[in-house]
Amino acid sequence: MAHLFHADRVKYHQKQSPVPEFAWHTSERLAELAGSKQLVFDIRSLDPGKYSYPYHFHRNAEEIFVILEGSALLRTPEGQQELHSGDIVFFEMGPSGAHQLFNHTEQPCKYLDIRTNMGLDVAEYPDSGKINILPYQEIYESESQADYFKGESQVAEKWAAKSDGTE
Repeated sequence: MAHLFHADRVKYHQKQSPVPEFAWHTSERLAELAGSKQLVFDIRSLDPGKYSYPYHFHRNAEEIFVILEGSALLRTPEGQQELHSGDIVFFEMGPSGAHQLFNHTEQPCKYLDIRTNMGLDVAEYPDSGKINILPYQEIYESESQADYFKGESQVAEKWAAKSDGTE
């Protein structure tokens, strides 16, 4: 079944963060309304002088922006470039796909944000050193990264304690 969303009838709600520079309007969860299993998509409107989400990349999702109206500056690992109505930009998985928008104009910038959904994703934020486990919104600082085998020594003693009921 096809699901048609008329851009002029989409309802938006404002997402305001505790950091005033990050504020945007987002549509209803269009992907949920459509019953999508592998795509997440919303229309976003970025107000003048505001930034989209913090600079980030995904470990398990590809993302596409389609600029519907207005303009914005795009930040990527290659630098900054201006996006205009009709532009389509693809972000691959990993650090090379890092991105952030800034609306440097006096008019709102509306864009379609499409992302693959493989169930679990990790978003990393290079500017702040955070890691976000999605969809759970579990956020950690990457500087606390541990060695895989940390705390795993004395495995035989742990097994013995489990088998004799002392643990």
